[in-house]
Amino acid sequence: MASFTDDTFAKLAKMYKELEVETDAMLSEMVIAGATVVKDNMTANMPKNFRDALTSKNIELSKVYKTPSDGGINCQAKIVGYFINRNGVKTPAPLVANMLEYGSTSRKYGKQAFLRASFNRKQIEEAMLQVQKKYISEG
Repeated sequence: MASFTDDTFAKLAKMYKELEVETDAMLSEMVIAGATVVKDNMTANMPKNFRDALTSKNIELSKVYKTPSDGGINCQAKIVGYFINRNGVKTPAPLVANMLEYGSTSRKYGKQAFLRASFNRKQIEEAMLQVQKKYISEG
């Protein structure tokens, strides 16, 4: 009589056991990859007249952290530091970015939205899936 042996369950069990140990590391790398895509897009989308002043030193990634409410793992691309204009006036860089994003009625600057355009879902998911493939084999 013919017999059949299937070790698929054993392979899946082994993969999940290994993944259980490395889950936090994998998720941390995944969110860093996604935040790096956003950071690069922020740099590319920034208006040209502010690109040299803000981009090189003011856009950075936060540390990876867990949210206490739901245990999610997060990382932020954020604008930090100060912007020094051509007159030597020091202004917080997040304030300058906010003015560029939403415009300013007092100074009559129009919107030059670059932050919202930086969140390209498809690019972020692709970067995160590339990291996931290092940890989870598909075969």
